[in-house]
Amino acid sequence: MPAEFDLYGVYIPRLLVLMLVTLFVVIVLRRLLAWAGAYTLVWHRGLFDLALYVLLLGAVSSVSRWYFT
Repeated sequence: MPAEFDLYGVYIPRLLVLMLVTLFVVIVLRRLLAWAGAYTLVWHRGLFDLALYVLLLGAVSSVSRWYFT
């Protein structure tokens, strides 16, 4: 996977693209968790959401590195 994406002459870092993809996935996953009532088992919702984002960012980064090489 290239280190940067060229979008009409504007170079966008790969990490920014991965972070935006992860943000979309986390928003969908948070809504599903809230709908299922899983947040009643969580002690600190903000901390849980941050940890979920960091874990998913690592997973998306690993998958993109594996898929685009």
